[in-house]
Amino acid sequence: MYLVSSCLAGIPCRYDGKSCTNPKIAELVKQGKAIPVCPELLAGLPVPRPCCEIVVDKSGKKKVMSANGEDLTKEFDNGAREALRIASENGIKKAVLKSKSPSCGCGCIYDGTFSGRVIPGNGKAAQLLLENGIEVLTENEADMLKVFG
Repeated sequence: MYLVSSCLAGIPCRYDGKSCTNPKIAELVKQGKAIPVCPELLAGLPVPRPCCEIVVDKSGKKKVMSANGEDLTKEFDNGAREALRIASENGIKKAVLKSKSPSCGCGCIYDGTFSGRVIPGNGKAAQLLLENGIEVLTENEADMLKVFG
């Protein structure tokens, strides 16, 4: 059983109201082999919603800020905890999450300037899952072939 980003499973839950369907991930969900989650929806954020990125404030603390300047760190942290709860309750040890997302990105995320640049880092949910022993892959990783093969 896998935890997967809902948007990859074809659910239109991204900030822009769209999905980014990965047919293989959608098939895993259809077969009952994966549970789709959207940490941002789990936190009660609407669809659509302002684009968000992780920024580092002057004190070095990571915050999730919307493009219109709203601090949504609390909501993203709450959504991450809910995703971890679902994974834990279902004995999930591996997740396939949406790359670059401030929730689900693993290995690289947008840099907080809303310019499309990426930097090394993890989204809030990906980081919490990793800290709790859950392997996190993105839809772009070659290692994902292990998931499907």
